[in-house]
Amino acid sequence: MGRLDGRVVLITGAARGQGEQEARLFAAEGAEVVVADVLDEPGAALAAEIGATYVHLDVGREDDWRTAVAAASAAYGRVDGLVNNAGILRFNELLNTPLAEFQQITQVNQVGVFLGIKAVAPEIAAAGGGTIVNTSSYTGLTGMAYVGAYAAAKHAVIGLTRVAALELAGRNIRVNAVCPGAIDTAMSNPSLLDPERGRDRERGGDRERGGDRERGGDRERGGGDGGAALDAYYGKRVPLGRIGRPEEVARLALFLTGEDSSYITGQPFVIDGGWLAGVSVL
Repeated sequence: MGRLDGRVVLITGAARGQGEQEARLFAAEGAEVVVADVLDEPGAALAAEIGATYVHLDVGREDDWRTAVAAASAAYGRVDGLVNNAGILRFNELLNTPLAEFQQITQVNQVGVFLGIKAVAPEIAAAGGGTIVNTSSYTGLTGMAYVGAYAAAKHAVIGLTRVAALELAGRNIRVNAVCPGAIDTAMSNPSLLDPERGRDRERGGDRERGGDRERGGDRERGGGDGGAALDAYYGKRVPLGRIGRPEEVARLALFLTGEDSSYITGQPFVIDGGWLAGVSVL
């Protein structure tokens, strides 16, 4: 028996990275998975591999959400779980951030979560209840220089999570948030998508994270020695001594989607290797 037997879960940004690992794990635990992304080729390939359904979904577009939910319901008769995973990241000083860039990040990372809750919660309620897991960030709980737009949107996701938990509890819907720290995906390691971009970043020639503009879920660990280099970099800053793995975030999302968390709602769960625990003087 899998921990998600009988469940139907839609996962956004599921073509790669955290979303891909969530899709793989949820399917292995018995769920019918709806892989949603704008990266059609890898998304469809993943869905075919794990026996899931692929739907094209730009999370910032309300019409796309209607279409995706309709497709999921047509395939499986209902939807009783949602993982709002899709997101993008840009590096910029706050005073140098163009309004268009701020709005783009907000549209995907904040409005996308809002639209997902709005579109899927009625379906979950009609199915008798279920779960929503929103992806925030440890920057949703603290500040971080050069990611002002991202941090603002991720703070908002925690607020949306708490309000949704209050309003949807009566419909038997639990809503929680995962708050990852640095995770070894394309957001943290652009060389996973483009080795030359990774080298540019190391030289300081490109401050925008590679590939995230595509609104996918990043990408799993791999790509040369990028993972080892990131472990060395974050090992000096993270108490557990390394960068996180996307499959570790997937296991937290599984916990919040399954019955093991049946009395938990409205909460942010930090998964950052201890980065936010405090300041080390050594």
